[in-house]
Amino acid sequence: MTDTEALAELLQRRSIRHGDFVLASGARSTYYIDCRPSTMSGEGQALIGRMGLAAIRAAGWRTSLVGGLTMGADPVAYAIARASVEAGPAIDAFSVRKQAKEHGTGKRVEGNFSAGAQVVVIEDVITSGGSALQAIDAIVAEGGTVLGVLAVVDREQGGRETLEAAGHAVRTLTSATALGLKR
Repeated sequence: MTDTEALAELLQRRSIRHGDFVLASGARSTYYIDCRPSTMSGEGQALIGRMGLAAIRAAGWRTSLVGGLTMGADPVAYAIARASVEAGPAIDAFSVRKQAKEHGTGKRVEGNFSAGAQVVVIEDVITSGGSALQAIDAIVAEGGTVLGVLAVVDREQGGRETLEAAGHAVRTLTSATALGLKR
């Protein structure tokens, strides 16, 4: 089984639910993809870390940092960081808070991030692109440069196009069509 086939099987088994759902974008859907049961599993960590790192390298993004809006991006970023240790060069992870804390440093971007960093923004699922854009805005506001966006799943509902129209290259590990969710 290829990594792509293994990812599809993992997502089908752990992360895809059928029914009537309202998405974060406000749109209704007959299916919901909650990547966290997959991305937070040991199996998912190994697979998604390896695939995510390969996608970053194939895109030519020379980064030492990956991260995105907490909490969907966190396990994906951590998996990529872990996979990079064996493959080299090492990549570290960071998280973007939805809001800055009112205590401590008051930063929105936490972890291994500093002004001047060139980063890849991570998403679990791209729907409208709104979460990635929130992360991008926070990263740029704190002095970072975004090389591109990497997502586990593209729902193919316009988010990729929105991000690309804003000047951001997008790579995905799979899509709603590849998962048999769109016909």
